[in-house]
Amino acid sequence: MTNINSQKSELAQKHCKACAGDTKPFSEDEIRQYLKKVDSWDYSQGNITKTFKFKNYYRTVAFVNAVAWIAHREDHHPDIAFGYRTCRVSFRTHAIDGISENDFIAAAKVNAMMEE
Repeated sequence: MTNINSQKSELAQKHCKACAGDTKPFSEDEIRQYLKKVDSWDYSQGNITKTFKFKNYYRTVAFVNAVAWIAHREDHHPDIAFGYRTCRVSFRTHAIDGISENDFIAAAKVNAMMEE
């Protein structure tokens, strides 16, 4: 049986793929299972979301730029809201109007960046 840390690493190693016309959004059960693979992300109002805290504004903006770089490389773009020392990142697959594996891949990549 694969342990949870291995699953987290595997998810961060994947790449987002464009959703095909028949791609279905994840069910609530699938979302709950995938949330176990991305530390501290929550499912709320149709998005997976995490709020990050920083020492100062400069570090917050640097983080926003790093998330933008990940989003560009994966072609999967979150909603980002930030202030002086916090940044909230929310993923949702707009093409299917729901949550897909792409959201969790991108979230895992953001988490991995913060662990480096």
